[in-house]
Amino acid sequence: MIKAVLFDLDLTLLDRDVSVERFVSHQYDRYYAALQHIPREVYAAAFIELDAGGYVWKDIVYEQLVRQFGIENITPAELLDDYVAQFHKSCVPYPGLKAMLDTLKTEGYALGLITNAIGDFQQRNIEAIGIEPYFDVILISGWEGVKKPHPDIFLRALDKLGVEPEDSVYIGDHPLNDVEAARHVGMKGIWKSHTRWEQPAQLDGVVHDLIEIPALISRL
Repeated sequence: MIKAVLFDLDLTLLDRDVSVERFVSHQYDRYYAALQHIPREVYAAAFIELDAGGYVWKDIVYEQLVRQFGIENITPAELLDDYVAQFHKSCVPYPGLKAMLDTLKTEGYALGLITNAIGDFQQRNIEAIGIEPYFDVILISGWEGVKKPHPDIFLRALDKLGVEPEDSVYIGDHPLNDVEAARHVGMKGIWKSHTRWEQPAQLDGVVHDLIEIPALISRL
């Protein structure tokens, strides 16, 4: 019997693709004096490519951008500081997020969130989309000292919830870090589909939209 539902954040609950596009456009405006020699769409496309879906940290991204475009009067460190301080203001959730969480809470499930990121940065993003109150436990790898796909971060969350792995579900977009890792510790793994990845070979369900989640869990 499923008692707890746990989630990834980026590309699962948070539409990071749209959020990044918004952020880069706002950053371009903030630093227009230094960036105006680069067309907005070119700067945005280069950032998105170098960012690789969030798997390349931004110090490397900004060092490359400054070199690639010959950016002057602004340093990679200053652009990175702006990213850390301002990204949360551009965060956009996927449609139906709060309705889905409301349904799960009404149905009595314990809710958890496990995400790989720097603690303060990711906490601001969680707060920005207004979902912190829904969760009984939130684990951010930067604060936990361990990150997905390591089993300890999943087991730590389950221990805090007081739930056995076989009574829980984890939902995320990454085939290895989310679905396979959760199934490895005995949880059910649901893939939140994304074109960045191929569907995992082993899984317990697939959702394309968040609103599909409560019905799928009820069938497990």
